[in-house]
Amino acid sequence: MLTTLLRDSRALAALAVPLILTQLAQVALTTTDTVMMGFLGTQELAAGGLAIVIFNQLRTMGVGLVTSVGNQIAAAGARAEQAAQGTGHNSEGTEQGQEEVRGIVRASMALATLAGIAGAALMILIGQALPWLGQDTDVADRAQTMIYALAPGLLPCLWFQVIRQFTVGMRRPQALLKITIASVAVNAGLNWILIHGTWGLPRMGLTGIGIATSSVYLLTFIALYLAAKKDKTLAPLLSLDLMKADPTVLKRLLSLGIPIAATYGSEAGFFSVTALMAGSFGPAALAAHTAVNQLVYIVFQVAVGLSHAASINVSRELALGRYDDARRIKNTALACAGAVMTVVGILYLTLPELVLAAFLESGSDKALTIAGHLLTVTAFLQFFDCAQNIGVGLLRGLDDTKSGFRITLIGYWAVGLPAAWLLAYALHLEAVGIWLGLLTGLATTAVLLLHRYSASLSARADNRTAAVAA
Repeated sequence: MLTTLLRDSRALAALAVPLILTQLAQVALTTTDTVMMGFLGTQELAAGGLAIVIFNQLRTMGVGLVTSVGNQIAAAGARAEQAAQGTGHNSEGTEQGQEEVRGIVRASMALATLAGIAGAALMILIGQALPWLGQDTDVADRAQTMIYALAPGLLPCLWFQVIRQFTVGMRRPQALLKITIASVAVNAGLNWILIHGTWGLPRMGLTGIGIATSSVYLLTFIALYLAAKKDKTLAPLLSLDLMKADPTVLKRLLSLGIPIAATYGSEAGFFSVTALMAGSFGPAALAAHTAVNQLVYIVFQVAVGLSHAASINVSRELALGRYDDARRIKNTALACAGAVMTVVGILYLTLPELVLAAFLESGSDKALTIAGHLLTVTAFLQFFDCAQNIGVGLLRGLDDTKSGFRITLIGYWAVGLPAAWLLAYALHLEAVGIWLGLLTGLATTAVLLLHRYSASLSARADNRTAAVAA
């Protein structure tokens, strides 16, 4: 049993570790923008932060639309490999499998193009509506200039996500990590040049940050595309002829992607509402909530990487008809997550001041005290947060994105939010009550998602057995 777990863990880590590091690098990318905005002043930080919030919300929804692409490519690639092994590399079955992968790439690029154009237009409209949404006029004006610079970047950002899903689905994500890490340095350099107008360029301020970010998205897309074209395995499958996109494949990707986009939006909304609740208890509570939430967000990238890797592997194993292996993937992913979260939890419980030092000033005694209490809750909450994200990924591996969305609605909004309100306000636990409510919602979501995966997988295995017997 232990030997099998170790073997499966190594196989999962081979795909998960590059994805985790890529996610952390992307966090560093947005953090760099925020730090640079802070150098410009309070007004610029407020305006730039507002623009990034709007951009990130639309970017997250767009990424959700194409997230299932990796699963579809993993399954198609597995079928192509199976055909090659069974009948020879020049067989008709092998070519059909490869054409299936090319068709998915074409359709996903078409979907990303449509989503990118629509998202950019919506972003500009939201920017123009900011004064009517109760925002300070000066802040709204500054935010609009950055929004106009960020909006064009949404299109190459989603193109990059498609190529990313393609490389991950084919289990060849090595170039992805290198390019993402390089993008952090390039983004910082471009920010500095465009903000301050070095090398004879005009000083652009916030607009410069927006242009730099959009430019980095374009450059990373080009770099990842060229890296894939140099890969002998990936190059023959990378077709970007959008005019040949199959409407049937496009419709299937859209039906899978919309629930994922809605799930991402629902989760973001859940945490946004709890932030508003924390603010009702004063600046110290909100500061503590924000600091701990940022810690959770950073650690959450481990869950994202494990979830995506597990999801891709499930799609592959099901395409090959290996249901027992698909069942073991769940246990392996949860075991890996549990090991990482245990180490992080011990740090939270034993060294809270050190963990919080980067987020809260030493003089903020009340905020530090509240944050210390929240870290105690978080030491346990993060197990369920990681498990529910893995659960969503496992169901995506079954092409079941609708169940994931419905279950998160129940866990977040029907259980978690009422629990947070009851504990925070009715029982007067304030910020700690909010986080206990978050824990309750995430735990409910995790249990329901993992149960759904096990039940669905067992049902599919039984149906396959019955079909073979017949």
